[in-house]
Amino acid sequence: MVWWWWKKRRRIRIKIFQGKMSMPGPHQVVPGASSGPSAPPSYEETMATHHFPPPHGPVPAVVPGAVPGADGKVMNPPAYYSQPMPVPNPNAIAVQTVYVQPSISFFDRPVQMLCPSCNKMIVTRLTYTAGALTWLSCGSLCLLGCIAGCCFIPFCVNALQDVDHYCPNCKALLGTYKRL
Repeated sequence: MVWWWWKKRRRIRIKIFQGKMSMPGPHQVVPGASSGPSAPPSYEETMATHHFPPPHGPVPAVVPGAVPGADGKVMNPPAYYSQPMPVPNPNAIAVQTVYVQPSISFFDRPVQMLCPSCNKMIVTRLTYTAGALTWLSCGSLCLLGCIAGCCFIPFCVNALQDVDHYCPNCKALLGTYKRL
């Protein structure tokens, strides 16, 4: 029984493939249906029965002004696509990242640190300048009687001067060590 049904089914498929027999499709009339011509539904009827979702892509922007064509028909310029405007969020929180570097103590020796100006790891370059201890040493030597030029010795001794730390890459002043 099954073999006979399978053989009959195969013959029908071959006839359909060769075009000798056809199955009724949507364009053919099905027996029992009205054979009179019918008009397609109107736009309003179609929209009333089918609710189409809005498109999910960019929406063509409206271009004002139409241009008359060579044949007298009105032609619209080609539509361009615009991106939708972002909706402002009233609950949005502005985030600002702050990098806090631990406080660095500057002394009379070079310091390895991250330069805040050029963001590179550096070892500071030292320069010595006359500070309060240098001038007090000069004044005290003058009071002791070293007027003939010996009072200027503190300006030649780095241990009595203030130390400025500079970045060797960007030459920015990073800090100062004051002796007094």
